[in-house]
Amino acid sequence: MTTLLVRGVRASYGRNEVLHGIDLVVPTGSTTAILGPSGCGKTTLLRVVTGFQPPTAGTVLLDDETVAGDGAWTPPERRRIGYVAQEGNLFPHLTIADNVAFGLPRSERKDTERVAELLRLLGLDTGLMGRRPDQLSGGQQQRVAIARALAPRPRLVVLDEPFSSLDTGLRAATREAVAQALHHERVTVVLVTHDQAEALSFADQVAIMHDGRLSQVGTPVQVYAAPADRRSAEFLGEAQFVSGVVRGDRVDCALGALALDGRAPEGSVDVLVRPEQLRLAEAPEGRSGGRRAEVVSTTYFGHDALVTLDLVDGDGRHGLRVTARVNGSEAWAAGTPVSVDVVGPVRAFVGGQAGTPPAPD
Repeated sequence: MTTLLVRGVRASYGRNEVLHGIDLVVPTGSTTAILGPSGCGKTTLLRVVTGFQPPTAGTVLLDDETVAGDGAWTPPERRRIGYVAQEGNLFPHLTIADNVAFGLPRSERKDTERVAELLRLLGLDTGLMGRRPDQLSGGQQQRVAIARALAPRPRLVVLDEPFSSLDTGLRAATREAVAQALHHERVTVVLVTHDQAEALSFADQVAIMHDGRLSQVGTPVQVYAAPADRRSAEFLGEAQFVSGVVRGDRVDCALGALALDGRAPEGSVDVLVRPEQLRLAEAPEGRSGGRRAEVVSTTYFGHDALVTLDLVDGDGRHGLRVTARVNGSEAWAAGTPVSVDVVGPVRAFVGGQAGTPPAPD
C-alpha cells in the first residue's frame, strides 16, 4: 500500500518554476529521505505535500485520496500530517505534557497515558511532563516535538531538517531514538535533509534532488553504490574519478585493470572509485604487487583517516593523486612508499551519466 504518491508535481514562485515534474512513491510504513543541497527544491516539495503551497501542476495523493491537483484541494489541517520543523517550535508557555497533548483532539487532551507512552517511547523520563521547553536540552525538545507530531496518529509525518541544530553526538542519539519510535508507531515518514549520513542511515528509501528534479530514487545502498549520474555520486560521500578505457567487462586506468559493476560502452570513460575501495600495504623497494604510490598526507578522524597518495610509475615519477580511507589505527607518515589495490567493482560514467547496471537475477 502507498501512503504518499506525488505525480508530475510542478511548483513556482511567481514566474520562477522551482519543481519540474516530481514523481515520488512513499510506501506505507517506510521512511523516505529527500536529500539535496540547499536551494534544490526540497522545502518547496515539502510545502506542497503538507498543503502549505499548492502545486502549479500535478497531483498529490495520501492513502489514494487526492489532496492536491485535478481540481482537488485539502487544507493542511485536514491532511492528517504530522510536521516537525528544524527548531521543533514547541509552545514556550505550555508544559511538556500540554505540548504533546496539543496535537490531540480536544476531547482527548486529558489523556496523560498517551502522552506518557510517547515520551517513554522516545527515551524521555515521564517526570519531565510538568516542565517547560526552556528547562530541557535541545535534543529533549526535539524528541518532544516528535511526540507531539505522533500523538494524533497521523498517516504521514514530515521531518524538516529535524536534527541539524543539534551537536554531532546528540544528533546521533536523538536520531536513533526517533527512528525507533517511528518504527514502533508504524508511521510513514518523509525526511527532508542535506545531511548525507543522516539520509543513508535513517531512511529505507533515498530520493536525491538537484535543481528541482529527482535524479535518483532507491535504497541507501543503491544510491551510494550505484549512483545514476556523476553529480549524485559527488554529493553522496567522497568521490574520485579516474579516466580509463573500457575493454569488455573491465576498465584500464591508472589504478589497474578494474572490474566494472555494469555494462559500459567501449572507449573512454571516467570511473568512480570511493576512498574506502583502496587498500594500502607497505611497499619497500623491490616489493611487487598493487600499484606503487607514496603517501602525501594523512587526515585523522579517530575512527578512520583519509590518506592522500600520489601514484608512482616505474621511473619513480609521481602521477595521479588519489585518496584512501583507512582504519584510524593505521598510521601512514608522509613519504611512506605503499602499494595500492582496488577492492570491488567500479562504476563507469560517460558524459556525466552512469553506465547500464547489471540486470537483476
